[in-house]
Parts: sequence; structure tokens; C-alpha cells
Amino acid sequence: MGASGSLGVVMISQHSSPAAGSSLMRLMRLLLLLRQAWAAVAVATPSDLRQKAPGALCTHTFVLPEVVTCGRAGDAGTDPGWLGRDTLPFPQETPVVRALQRLERAVEENTHALQELESRTAGRAREEVLQVQQRAVQNCTTAIVELGSRLLGQNAQQAAKVAALQHQVSSHASRLQERLLENSLVTQQVGRALGQQAHELDRLQRRNGELDAAAATLERRREERLAGAHQERRRVRGLLSGQGTRLAELARRLDETGAGHGRLLRQHAQLERGVRVAQALLLLLLRSGGNEPRAGDCGEILRSGGTVSGVYTIRVANASRPVKVYCDMDTSGGGWTVIQRRQDGSVDFHRSWQEYKLGFGLPSGEHWLGNELIHQLSSNKPSQLRIMLWDWEGHSAYAHYSDFQLAGERQNYRLLVKGYSGTAGKHSSLAQGGIDFSTRDADNDNCPCRCAQMSTGGWWFDACGPSNLNGLHYTSGRRSRRLNGIKWHYWRGGSYSLSRTSMMIRPIDY
Repeated sequence: MGASGSLGVVMISQHSSPAAGSSLMRLMRLLLLLRQAWAAVAVATPSDLRQKAPGALCTHTFVLPEVVTCGRAGDAGTDPGWLGRDTLPFPQETPVVRALQRLERAVEENTHALQELESRTAGRAREEVLQVQQRAVQNCTTAIVELGSRLLGQNAQQAAKVAALQHQVSSHASRLQERLLENSLVTQQVGRALGQQAHELDRLQRRNGELDAAAATLERRREERLAGAHQERRRVRGLLSGQGTRLAELARRLDETGAGHGRLLRQHAQLERGVRVAQALLLLLLRSGGNEPRAGDCGEILRSGGTVSGVYTIRVANASRPVKVYCDMDTSGGGWTVIQRRQDGSVDFHRSWQEYKLGFGLPSGEHWLGNELIHQLSSNKPSQLRIMLWDWEGHSAYAHYSDFQLAGERQNYRLLVKGYSGTAGKHSSLAQGGIDFSTRDADNDNCPCRCAQMSTGGWWFDACGPSNLNGLHYTSGRRSRRLNGIKWHYWRGGSYSLSRTSMMIRPIDY
């Protein structure tokens, strides 16, 4: 505020401090006192001394006291623009004027204090802003550092995980390479094994062809021998006829001449020798087969006088032709018709269904009589079964079944046996529950594994079962890793291949 006493308004920032607000309040109170003082002066001043100040922004009305001037006369009246000057003419100092001057000085001091306070407040605000910015920068820096540390830690963890995954991938790749190498080796081994099997199959096929040729040769020789036997039979008949004539002649001569005792004895011995020869010739004729064989099995042949074991011709009921069989006249009273024999491995028993149906081999050696003929023999008369077993150490055993029957082809030649006894184990190695016959081309066993292919040969397999007398013939006997030999489990175990076997039947009422 100037010396003219005009009142000004001091603007304070809205963002001033509480101290600035307190100073403002004091200033307002001073202004209020100043207004009251001016009001008192206006009351005490005559109304004719009130003037207007031209050119001012605001209009103020002042009431001034009447005073006597010592200046030149007419100065006041001749100077009309005195009211526009900055300093108004005041009367001489009075207590009121002094009070106003003090108030003015106080206002100026307060204004100056307010300006200084505002300056200090602005400085402090800038400092606080700088401090806040610094703290924010520090906090951001700390957060960035912490974030960087966490990122570095996470990167390290990720790197470790990637390294672990790479190691796992490398290990897995190594294992895969090893497995591929193993598979390659196994494939090579399988290829070599297949090649060996193919070579062995070719060899077996050649061997089979040779055996077929040998069988044909044997059959031809058999026919030749049979023709010779017929000739020999005719010759023997002639001899017998001549022998009878000679005997009659000798008897007549003895009756007629009455020779001496010694001569009679010699002639009697000659007659006995002739009778024995005749009996042998008759037995030979019976064994070689006559024109009309009448015996239906070996039991009937034994009852007819055939006491020597060998090959005989029988005529089975419902059979289309006579057949040759081997009769065992020595075992357990004799009269046994042999239906199977294994002795030297000369005959292959891994054959088809049709071959097992009709039979194969020679009755005097290894052979299978034929399922159809065995069925007819067991159907005509209730039969019993006897199985003879031999190992490679010279021991023997037998299995006897008091009741034996073989069903027909429609029932897959089902085996029905019961009444087991014997020395070939405490339990029967032959299934007694009614088991169908199986071959390499007819799978009728109770196993999805095709036992005839695994164990070889045709047999009554019961889930491959504890017996197979038609398996492979191993000359060395025991085979620990193979179960396809000639086995009878409850005597020598399933891995032992026997040296010889014989299966034979005869009527129960023999």
C-alpha cells in the first residue's frame, strides 16, 4: 500500500502453508481496524472537504478536516489536479493519523512477511517435491533392482530346468539308440534263426521224400515177399500132401513087414519131426495170411492156437478188407492187438488227420494202427488198454486201463478210459475225462496254443497235457528245455523223452 493510504488486496496461493493462513488472518484483522479508523476520521471531517480522486481504478470517498494553509493564497484553488497525485494532503499529525501510519506500516510489514513466507513455502514445497521425487526414484530403483534380481533368479532356474530337460532328452535319446541297437541285433538273430529253420525244413522235406521212397520200396518188397509166401504155401501144401502119403505108406509098411524095434523108433522120430514141421508150416500159413482169415482180433488168434508173437491177418467187423496187425502173445497172458509202437525213430509221427485216421508204418516196426480201425475194434467188444514204457536206462513200466473206448470220427475220435493201475506213476498221465484227438491240421485240444504244433505228433491233448507218446524220438533221452518228446509225465517227467513205447488192446472178456 502506498503513502496515499489506498488499500490493496494481497492474494495468497491456495497451496500456502498453515503459517501463511495465520498471517492472512492477522492482516484481515488489521484491515478491519484500518477501516474502522477511516470511518472515525470521516465522521470527524466536514462534508465540504470530501473530494474525489480522478483517474483511480476505484472510487474512494475521504472526509478531510478543515485546515488553514500557510502557502500561497490561491494555490489550492489554482491547482485543480492535486487530488490525482499519489500523496494526498493530510492535516497535521494527529493521534488518528499516527495510528493510521502505524497501521500502514504494520500492513506493509505483514505483506512483506507474507511474501517471505510464501517464498519460503514455495522453496519448501520444491524441496519436498524433490525429496518425494528422489524417494520415488530410489523406490523405483530398488524395485527395478529387486525385479532384476528376481528375473536373474528366474532365468537361472529356467536355465537349470532347460539343462535338466536337455540332459533327460539326451539320456532318452541314448536309451532309444540302445534299444534300436538291441532290436537290430534281435532282428538279425531272428533272421538267422529263420534261415536255419528254413534250411532245416528243406532238409526234413528231403528226408521225408527219402522216407517216402523207402516206404514205397518196402511196400514193393512186402508185396514181393507176399507173392513168395503164396508160392511157399503152395509148396508146403504139396509137401504136407506128400508127407501124409509117406506116413500112410510107412504105416502100411510097418504093418506089413513088422520091422525091428530100432527101426520103428527111428521112423517114429522121423514122424515126430514131420509133425513139428507140419505144425510150423501151418503156423506160418496162419501168420502169413490165408485166403479167408476169420479171426477178428489177436485174442481170437490166441484162442485158435497162435501162441507166437508176430504179424497176423485179421478181419474186423464192418471193415472193407482184412488188415495185418502185430499180436503180442507174451505180455500178461497174450492176445494183445498192438495199436502203436515206438522203438527207433524210423517213422515220422508228426502227420495229418487223414494219416492218423488210416494208419501208417509197418506192424512189425514203428507204426500207428489207425484211429478208424481202433474205433471199430473197441466198438465191437468192450476192451482194455495196456501201455508199455521203456527209458534209456533200461527200466520199464506199464499203465493198465480196465475200460477203453475210442469214439468215431464225428466225435473227433474221443478217448474214454477209466480204471487206471500200474507202475507208470501214482496218477494217470492219460486224460480220463473224454479228450478229442488233435493233429497238426486239426486242433481239437483245450488250449488256444495248438498243442499238436508245439508238442508235435497226433495225440489226445488236454491243454497240452502230461503225456504224448507220438512226440519226437530223441536218441539222447532227456530234453530239459523241450516238451515235444515221447513223454509220460508221472513216470519220468515231462522233459524226458522215452526210448520205446507200445500201446495194445484186447477184449475185456478174454
